Amino acid sequence: MLLSGVLACAFAVAATAGEVRLQSLVPYAEDNFVAANIKAECPIGRQLADFVREFSARSGVNVVFDDAASQATEGRVLMLEIIDAQSVGNAWTGHMKSTSVLGVLYDNGERIAAFRARRHSRGGFGAGFKGSCSVLGRTVRAIGSDIASWLVSPVDGARLGDL
Repeated sequence: MLLSGVLACAFAVAATAGEVRLQSLVPYAEDNFVAANIKAECPIGRQLADFVREFSARSGVNVVFDDAASQATEGRVLMLEIIDAQSVGNAWTGHMKSTSVLGVLYDNGERIAAFRARRHSRGGFGAGFKGSCSVLGRTVRAIGSDIASWLVSPVDGARLGDL
């Protein structure tokens, strides 16, 4: 009896998680608030996609990069966009960085759930030896972990991270 309950839960998680397609480079939203120097110098869009895939694998969700995902009408697709990234301060004056992301999960073209995510970082241990892009990378790493947890059991309207 206990074993059948455990197996039922395992199958439910596997059915919910499954495979999710994601662009390998998370784009900036059309009406984003990201400074040009961040876009030019910091690879946060690529890092975010990589972290979502890395952390999702640990949760049993297989994230597959598909740069045509935005046109997909079959299967599960996660659409992400960076709406804001702030980079104030530096190694000498103190870092104050943040990144904000919107995400929508589709299944066979139907919207299933959406979320907003934001993370802040002051650089952590050794912040005085880190550059601005490195600290912004910490924010998207945390968001990637948040999204991976959300993908296991998506809740519409969720607010992830520091929100």
